[in-house]
Amino acid sequence: MDNTEQNSNAPEIDNPQAGKHLCTLQTISPLVQQINCLDLQQIGKICVEQIPKLINARFASLYILDEISDMLHLENNNHPFLINNIVSLNQANLSPMIKAVRSKDLVVIENIKDHKLPVIAANNRKFAGNYKSGACIIAPLICHNRIVGVLNLADKIGADKFNAEDIAVVELFRQLVGASIGNIKLFDKTQQQAKTDGLTNLVNHRTFYETLERELHRYQRYGGYLSIIMVDIDNLKPINDKFGHRAGDITIKQVSRKINACIRKIDVAARYGGDEFAIILPNTALPEAIVVADRMVEEVAGTPIMWERNKIQVSISVGVGQYNGEMTPEEATKHSDSALYAAKLAGKNTVKIFDPTKQPA
Repeated sequence: MDNTEQNSNAPEIDNPQAGKHLCTLQTISPLVQQINCLDLQQIGKICVEQIPKLINARFASLYILDEISDMLHLENNNHPFLINNIVSLNQANLSPMIKAVRSKDLVVIENIKDHKLPVIAANNRKFAGNYKSGACIIAPLICHNRIVGVLNLADKIGADKFNAEDIAVVELFRQLVGASIGNIKLFDKTQQQAKTDGLTNLVNHRTFYETLERELHRYQRYGGYLSIIMVDIDNLKPINDKFGHRAGDITIKQVSRKINACIRKIDVAARYGGDEFAIILPNTALPEAIVVADRMVEEVAGTPIMWERNKIQVSISVGVGQYNGEMTPEEATKHSDSALYAAKLAGKNTVKIFDPTKQPA
């Protein structure tokens, strides 16, 4: 038998490198599918439990960016020791994570003690003693060229530094994770816009009734108190006629801010109509609700609106009522609205109360 026949019949020699790549692909593919979701907790779990295994990193932490405050908030981590829960991007001291976020580039550090750009002072390495090596990767998470978070991977197991394959894996996942977090933010924003009024950022008419129905059912089941305040801006039409609708919009926005400043976090304020607002006060008896309503009247009347060097005096009329789960949402708002109408008839800039004991049977 010649060599050709021997070679053709011989078993194929395994390629360890090809087998390694196949194994990696088989591991990565399910993770890619799991990351493509709207569940931030699931994404965070994969980031700190599964992705580190792919590159033999001992520790991982995932931060999510709040664009309004310019703060990174810790979402998940696998550190057995304390790390920063919040990182401000407005620090004068350029830490590697802040530098990575600003540049949007992957930052690979072979040894944090010897890192040059930027030089990391000893007092900014207060957690360095917790790591067995100085190697780490800081991966800004990007969606549509905007930073949405940061994934940090540290402490290479079995080597002094992360290699080119490790970096390629992290580069892949930072794009995938960034896209998923961006989708979650977009979904949340869309959901929020569907529930809120665009001018005031208060909940809208529909969300008000959904919330009120839930609260009335709760008090029907458990008892307690529920108060509703109805508010109407006095004389908004003359303001629109004299100064224009832009001035009217500013008036509505300022009144909404004053209303919001007078209530608790558990209370729900809504833009009920054009110049009318409705506020749900859970677990609030009538005397407490009256105090809140009086404060609203005082706050609005005490703060004139400045518009193109004109001082516009604004006031509100308010109706207050206390209810239980026996009423429908429509009945409850109708009764507080009747008290509001009484406040208008009484000369405006005042509070009137719905008293069920004085209503005709």
